[in-house]
Amino acid sequence: MHILKPLNKIFTPLAFLFLLSCDLVQVKNENESKLPTEKAVARVNEAYLYQSDLDGMVTAETSEEDSIDRVERYIKNWVRKQLLIDEAKSKIDFDEADLERKILNYRYSLIAYQYQTYYINQHINKEVSEEEILSYYESNQDNFPLKQNIIRGKFIKLPNEAPKLNKVKKLLLSSKEKDIVALEEYCFGYALNFTLVDSVWINYDDLVRGSPFAETPNTVQFLRKRKYAETSDEEFKYFLKISEYKKTDDIAPLDVVKDQIIDIIINKRKIALAESLEKEVYNEAKKQNAFEIYR
Repeated sequence: MHILKPLNKIFTPLAFLFLLSCDLVQVKNENESKLPTEKAVARVNEAYLYQSDLDGMVTAETSEEDSIDRVERYIKNWVRKQLLIDEAKSKIDFDEADLERKILNYRYSLIAYQYQTYYINQHINKEVSEEEILSYYESNQDNFPLKQNIIRGKFIKLPNEAPKLNKVKKLLLSSKEKDIVALEEYCFGYALNFTLVDSVWINYDDLVRGSPFAETPNTVQFLRKRKYAETSDEEFKYFLKISEYKKTDDIAPLDVVKDQIIDIIINKRKIALAESLEKEVYNEAKKQNAFEIYR
């Protein structure tokens, strides 16, 4: 049994033509088997698209407008592809037997892939424990370099005419609960933009975009030396508190790559299930004497 590899690895240049062939090059055998009285809906040279080829394209739930649109798009697409196939056949000599083998192999691969997907969806465990995440992270840290500077911190953008601007710094640097609440209330009332959750890592460039901080000539040096900064322009006052930073190419913190690690672990489980399915089917068939290889 052949388990289909990821589909993006299948589409080689030759596959382009035989995939079109799967859908469209039913020129000889199928067209010859059509009854002369069957209604054709399109023709390209000697190839015909018949009414029966459109069966199943729309359902009873599909509106009349959508049905017409879907059928028209299919017919136009069929014509374009058939013209391309005819052009290819006029320019290149194809080994028809080899082409048919590839078409057949692709069909079998699709069937296997659909079953593989069904099997995986039925058996996959998508629960990933914190221990698994941490273990994978610690064993593969070099695979997670940062692609940008990130910080944990707070940022506030206020109009120059906002009241009590001189108190913002004190509130921003305070860890007292009453000051944290007071700063939130102030920002909700006057700030044009603010981020006060300093437990989450944020892309630094995204955070300060549009402010004078974005014009800093050496961002890494600035982050290294500053825990607090404020600046202004003609209209606004900007406040920045930096609790922690990581620079480009540093190892990404676990919180930043946690979702990525979960996806990796689940994908590994899918690969293992696919391999297990192939072995199980093969071994069972061998036990049942369901196949023979003749030498």
